[in-house]
Amino acid sequence: MPMIESVWNPEPADLSPLVGSERDQLVAALAPRCHAADVQAEIDAALTTPAGGGRAASARLAAIDPVAYARSRNHVAGAVTGLSPWIRHGVLGLAEVRDAALARVATAEQAEKLIAELGWRDYWRQVHAALGERIHADIEPPASAPRAVARLEAVPDDVRAAATGMACIDDFVRRLQTTGWLHNHERMWLASWLVHVRGVRWQAGADWFLEHLLDGDPASNHLSWQWVAGTFAAKPYLFNRENLETFTTGVHCQTCPVVDHCDVEGSYDDLSARLFVSEPAVRPPLRIRPAAEWHPASQSIPSRPLVWLALDSASPRGPAAVAHPDAPRVHVIDLAWLQRERPTLKRIVFLLECLADVPGVEVCIGDPRIVIPERATAHGCDGVSLADTPCPLVRSAATEIATRLPVEVRPWPMFCDRSRVTDLGRFSRYWPQVKRSALEPTRK
Repeated sequence: MPMIESVWNPEPADLSPLVGSERDQLVAALAPRCHAADVQAEIDAALTTPAGGGRAASARLAAIDPVAYARSRNHVAGAVTGLSPWIRHGVLGLAEVRDAALARVATAEQAEKLIAELGWRDYWRQVHAALGERIHADIEPPASAPRAVARLEAVPDDVRAAATGMACIDDFVRRLQTTGWLHNHERMWLASWLVHVRGVRWQAGADWFLEHLLDGDPASNHLSWQWVAGTFAAKPYLFNRENLETFTTGVHCQTCPVVDHCDVEGSYDDLSARLFVSEPAVRPPLRIRPAAEWHPASQSIPSRPLVWLALDSASPRGPAAVAHPDAPRVHVIDLAWLQRERPTLKRIVFLLECLADVPGVEVCIGDPRIVIPERATAHGCDGVSLADTPCPLVRSAATEIATRLPVEVRPWPMFCDRSRVTDLGRFSRYWPQVKRSALEPTRK
């Protein structure tokens, strides 16, 4: 098994004995296998980030307040849910969160803002399923041409070290790298500054986020970066000091050494004039056809399947696990995923804590195209069952496995009715077509 340079030592491949360990034991066992530049920083972060798994998710879900969310969600100290890491790993489903939100309000309209944010996540997943690997390149030409055309291929060292001199940016960076989570506004501000001011290619910034975010998901992450960059949006996203102070009560600017002469001083018109040429790019309307329903080309449906728990269904509550409660379960930490996303120690710890809820789960590092058929044979299974996913790595592996074993794909509980959606080019066109169904609770 090859070494993944500068990220993770994959040997020994079997992590099953670690599943269910206490956080400090997990960190102690995994830290020597982490090849980060600052291993102690990784250890400190992994010891203090939120706990993975169903108990923590249930506590967070019980605390949501849709009315307060609608009123204050844009403020960094607002009543946001913080549920995204558990949604990303399939510990919570979109329909489940929607139902919990509706149960806490008198009318569906009071929960609409929160459910619309779930709608964005659903939309990103549909776009990812439709475009696959193409989300890693510009979906459209930039909406506005930058004055400085040079693009940095990596996040600069002073940014990663939180040493830019801008109090807001340095604070966002520190918390990204130590907690694995940022408010959505902070993510957009940091992304906007990196792309439009520092001239970093959006792909480099998006990949950096995926190293650290506990909710790191290429669909939501990369497509949001494209929205900021203006390569999947009608215009690039900019932020200025006024916007920052409005939604943070000015906490950063009070002590910032570059206050009154920083990179984001001025109106939006001022910033646009400084950063972009005056003529916006002319682009044809973007149309993206939804993907056809995905099913690997299997010859039959397994009757005794192995349940493959992918990264977005690392839970006993995914549809494949629920459909086959007595089937053996396997999660493969994909070597290709390790190489592509370069996950930090805190991400691996959070994942293993989510998997600890799965009785008898086997966890290993390897190539799922090899490991899944091997484990199916070892358990006497006649096929594989997995939850639907937009992930190209999983889809490709499942399609290859299906040439040897039957593979079934189980759908998640319905969040919204997409049967009439014919275009995913813009969320503003998508959401009106599915909103009514998304605001309805799951039918029992």
